Amino acid sequence: MNEKRIQLIIKRLMDVAVSLIMLILFLPIWFAVAILIKVTSPGPVFFFQNRPGQYGKIFKVYKFRTMKPGSEKMIKGQEVMKDDERITYVGRFLRRSKIDEIPQVLNVLKGEMSLVGPRPERIDSLEDYDDDISKRLNMKPGMTGLAQVSGNIYLDLQERYRLDVYYVENFSLGLDIRIMLRTIGVVLFGEEFYVNKPLVKLYQKVASQKEATYV
Repeated sequence: MNEKRIQLIIKRLMDVAVSLIMLILFLPIWFAVAILIKVTSPGPVFFFQNRPGQYGKIFKVYKFRTMKPGSEKMIKGQEVMKDDERITYVGRFLRRSKIDEIPQVLNVLKGEMSLVGPRPERIDSLEDYDDDISKRLNMKPGMTGLAQVSGNIYLDLQERYRLDVYYVENFSLGLDIRIMLRTIGVVLFGEEFYVNKPLVKLYQKVASQKEATYV
């Protein structure tokens, strides 16, 4: 059994252990959030949407609803920005604190997601994938990821893709731990705090090659 395979087994064990702890510790918050969503905005408490997982296998991602009903039917590829008018009042707090992502511990326990990995995109985004971007599907999508702790919405889409591909090609438990620790910082200080403070720096070596190094 090679080293990467061993690390992937440990990664899965960490996923299950941490997700169970989060599920138990955050259960009171689940109830409080559910009540807040229900009394402040019409529509369901949870948001479910089919997303492509590892190797493109479709699964249903779970989130607390943060947007007005029908928002998911809007223009393909439209980014959800910080001041997006589709976001509800409570939803702004949930997205800023990342509490809206907590239900995804159920996806992690089911083996559909991991704590760390490329964030799952909409299915129609697959139409724009080339061979290089498709590499981001070679690992399970994550609740957090390298792009999410490197500026996320403040980065252009292609840079987020490059970070995702770098993560897949250079996966290690050490990198996972660094991403999880920085995720705490994102929750406390916001994504904008880490703009121009990436965990890895991507740059063009030649026109046809991309290279990355730890910083």
